[in-house]
Amino acid sequence: MIVKIGTRRSDLAIWQAEFVRGELIRHHPDIEVELVGVTTEGDRTLDVPLSEKGGKGLFLKEIEKELLNHNVDIAVHSMKDVTITDPVGLHIPVICERASPFDAFVSTHYENLESLPKNARVGTCSLRRQSILRHRFPDLEVENLRGNVNRRLQRLDNGDFDAIILAVAGLHRLDMADRIRQVIAPEVMLPAVGQGAVGVQCREDDHQIIELIGPLNHLATQCRVQAERAANARLGGGCHVPLGAFAESENGLLELRGFVGDPDGSQLIFADTQGVEDAPNQIGCVLAEKLLAQGAAKILEKFSDV
Repeated sequence: MIVKIGTRRSDLAIWQAEFVRGELIRHHPDIEVELVGVTTEGDRTLDVPLSEKGGKGLFLKEIEKELLNHNVDIAVHSMKDVTITDPVGLHIPVICERASPFDAFVSTHYENLESLPKNARVGTCSLRRQSILRHRFPDLEVENLRGNVNRRLQRLDNGDFDAIILAVAGLHRLDMADRIRQVIAPEVMLPAVGQGAVGVQCREDDHQIIELIGPLNHLATQCRVQAERAANARLGGGCHVPLGAFAESENGLLELRGFVGDPDGSQLIFADTQGVEDAPNQIGCVLAEKLLAQGAAKILEKFSDV
């Protein structure tokens, strides 16, 4: 049996697809797994912020089309890039064990965010990160920075920025953990929904594939990410809007924290809640309602078409 994996062509996406390929072969030594590279709109559009281009599904649509057309059997996605609803006929039954969900401070001259001088230039394309940076560190110059990890690091090394913010998980996966100066605590910068987790998408009616990929699912991660995504869905958010949600579980309880912020840093709204692990959707909705009660909708309505 040959299983075809649809993936973006970036180094990080290929790492994720290779990871899933390795796990599939580990559980099913008799199968063959092929990678099929797909260039997405998000990969082609590097000159404008994702939020201006229309952020929903920019890194997914072309791959999902290949799935629906039966050109590939599964797709591997970073869960932080996945839209809040699946296209008709597709679903994500498997979420692999989560790596670090946190953000990394990367700089050639400075040790951490707190050590940056006034007017230091910090690069990130994430509205979530921009809103937090501008709110907590108003003396910094926060600027948009797109491109793959290597391109962003090159611009840092060229002196275009004093620091950049990247995902810890991505740097570890690309063997670049030595570039991390500071792992930013969630109390300072709450992670993106699903950050650090890899999801496996397939056709809803492909029962053979669903059974094949089943052993790759990590239940605890799936529960946590499901709670985060439920909050995002109730807020009507997406992958490229200024919000974050982060779930942790211990002793059967799930604690969920979230925020919505204006990208200019003028306002951050925080909330938290907890409940039993087997009710992640309910917990996510409760968190979202708390944020909405504080005025989150007014901020998010600016991104209703994103």
